[in-house]
Amino acid sequence: RPPRLAGGRQARRDYLCAVVARIKSAVGRGAKVGHAGTLDPMATGVLPVAIGEATKTVAFMMDAPKRYRFGVRWGEQRDTDDAEGTVIETSQSRPAGSTVANVLPRFIGRIEQVPPAYSALKVGGERAYALARQGRPPQLAPRTVHVMSLTLTKADDDGAAFVVECGKGTYVRALARDIARAAGTVGHVSWLHRAAVGPFAEEDAKPLDKLVALGHSLALAESLLPVDAALADIPALPLTAREADRLRHGQPVPAHGAAPGRVRAIAGSRLVALAEVGAGQARPVRVFNM
Repeated sequence: RPPRLAGGRQARRDYLCAVVARIKSAVGRGAKVGHAGTLDPMATGVLPVAIGEATKTVAFMMDAPKRYRFGVRWGEQRDTDDAEGTVIETSQSRPAGSTVANVLPRFIGRIEQVPPAYSALKVGGERAYALARQGRPPQLAPRTVHVMSLTLTKADDDGAAFVVECGKGTYVRALARDIARAAGTVGHVSWLHRAAVGPFAEEDAKPLDKLVALGHSLALAESLLPVDAALADIPALPLTAREADRLRHGQPVPAHGAAPGRVRAIAGSRLVALAEVGAGQARPVRVFNM
């Protein structure tokens, strides 16, 4: 749970870099450390951090679905679409819980969403939030995003709370803004918590201070998940020792009937590579030196 930070989005990015630096100091400055995805400035929750060979999985973790809990306050739209922004529109309308529940199906599936003006998207080489701060909020084009599920968990006169599972590129702030409009009012995110990133859920997360305190110890090593934990949703392709050696050296191997697409190549219990299956063969995409 990061502290409240003056300076908004840049401060949050600086904070995440500091998180990586603290973990790198704990495990040894020679170790590679990376994180899978940023959080909105006011958000709390899960941040997957990869160490060593696991940093090769970061790109795949960033593509993983996320689960959020969030609250929406009715009656005020803000320029950032969250509680840290300036009020730009108000409404006296307060939708009933049944009204809110009835509009939610519109936001499930593949939907078109206009990102918030205060976002990290680039417009003409500049970040959208930088333009917005200069008084030149960009007109961002709608993008197709995937919302797997969206549930109303609480509703009262002041606002509502939700749980959403969504794909890469979905802005919860934009979702809150659009739900409010569909329900006949305006609104903004009042709080936001990321509960899971792919297979990494808050129930299994470790507090940062606790990890850092472990330093170079067996306890720290035992706190780490295996490298292939980030790839648990990708089908496994068992290989012989000879096939594993060929794949490590960039050569294709038989796919053994695996369906076309991405697979997790393993030899025994050891992760060998991420591979792409096509035409009956598996070709390495990312090799792991375990």
